[in-house]
Amino acid sequence: MAQTIALVDDDRNILTSVSIALEAEGYDVRTYTDGDEALRGLSGRPVDLAVLDIKMPRMDGLELLQRLRQTSQMPVIFLTSKDDETDELTGLRMGADDYIKKPFSQRLLIERIKALLRRGELAQGKGTVDPGQTLIRGELMLDGSRHLCTWKGREVDLTVTEFLLVKALAQRPGHVKNRDQLMDAAYGEHIYVDDRTIDSHIKRLRKKFKAVDTDFAQIETLYGVGYKYRE
Repeated sequence: MAQTIALVDDDRNILTSVSIALEAEGYDVRTYTDGDEALRGLSGRPVDLAVLDIKMPRMDGLELLQRLRQTSQMPVIFLTSKDDETDELTGLRMGADDYIKKPFSQRLLIERIKALLRRGELAQGKGTVDPGQTLIRGELMLDGSRHLCTWKGREVDLTVTEFLLVKALAQRPGHVKNRDQLMDAAYGEHIYVDDRTIDSHIKRLRKKFKAVDTDFAQIETLYGVGYKYRE
């Protein structure tokens, strides 16, 4: 079955042109012109990935993401204003997986969508020798086949990016991963994001684990170097 992409933007020209480009790539596309309409549409009919504009009437992309994250960890790409770093950081901290600045090329967006969907398959263990392999590190359990993470037996809801970051750190406890290595693990070797993107994801990861266990301190920061998972 074709994968389904939701496009949410109040610019109908963007919706039309990007929809045509995505459909030519074999995706099913559903379009919405504001966050309120999208929330109603996505609540009963989930998609494989959503592309959300931040600046929209009635309900903006940030509020829409917050509402969606209450029930879904679907991959999300934000479309942000050219110079608005505040929106980018806020979106990442709220659980977006990636962002692209307007104006953007359709080819760049399509490549980011493909990369994020591939990362979702990687997080689930698809395409590996043993897709059901489970990684256990002390109280941490990562089950790629179910995209399931637990800490001390309690589930921690993670996005695709967050899951891959935890996996990259926990695979080699005690070994430092710099931001470039984490970037490659979570985004792929041909996708570049800046340092603050990784830092924002790590902050959100810690917040999620601390919501389950206030004493969680396994992800350690080595300032100026990177991060490591404590043995």
